[in-house]
Amino acid sequence: MKGRGLRIYSILYLLFIYAPILLLPVFAFNSGTVIAFPLKGFTTEWFAQMAGNATLRRAIANSLTIAVSASVLATCLGIFAARAVTRFRFPGKGAISGLIILPIVLPEIIVAMSLLVVLLSIGIRLSLLTVILGHTLICMPYATLILTTAFNALDRSLEEAAYDLGETRLSAFRLVILPLVMPGIVSSLLMSFTISLDEFIIAFFLAGNEVTLPTYIFSQLRFPAQIPMIMALGTVLVLFSILMLTLAEYYRRRGVARTGARESGGLL
Repeated sequence: MKGRGLRIYSILYLLFIYAPILLLPVFAFNSGTVIAFPLKGFTTEWFAQMAGNATLRRAIANSLTIAVSASVLATCLGIFAARAVTRFRFPGKGAISGLIILPIVLPEIIVAMSLLVVLLSIGIRLSLLTVILGHTLICMPYATLILTTAFNALDRSLEEAAYDLGETRLSAFRLVILPLVMPGIVSSLLMSFTISLDEFIIAFFLAGNEVTLPTYIFSQLRFPAQIPMIMALGTVLVLFSILMLTLAEYYRRRGVARTGARESGGLL
């Protein structure tokens, strides 16, 4: 009886979480302009309207530029941080590790306001660059956690064997370690890309006059006639996010299996 109740609770919980997402494609293909039941008919007009919107195309281009840049920067910094945490011992290691993951637990609006004040006080004009910096800060903890798992799964004897065969620290890192953690790097890139692409608060505070995809969607919610197109856009974004997260998890698991070690570790 207890197990049956737990299953029912789990099903109801999942329906509560995912039902709004499942309704997106339902209304995206509905010919009616009012988001309500009963449905009027099937149409792909909203997807065609989305494809022909110049402002939306600009927002997508800006968001892709930001997401690619932030994911690369966050992953590069995450490699350095994860390598230091998993390979070396130094004073204040725990405190530094905690500071790296601090943006995960801080409210994003506080981070955004702090970045806005600092950037304006030192005379940096708000642009896509400032959004990239903010998104790099937000994505780096996730990248570091993923890469820490990848580095923890490495067999250190492989690195020591490379040194015995005459490789320097740099060449051993480039030729031995990086290929082994490459699935973790790809997973980090995909995860950071997805987080940056969907992030709204940092972009809202730091984009200035530039438009990004989340800020564009937020601005269009004031116009009822644009809601069906936003539903179509949301459907595409949900499918894209699921694909990216699935690829990220695949490469994470592949990295663990490749090293032949158990998943372990963390920053602290």
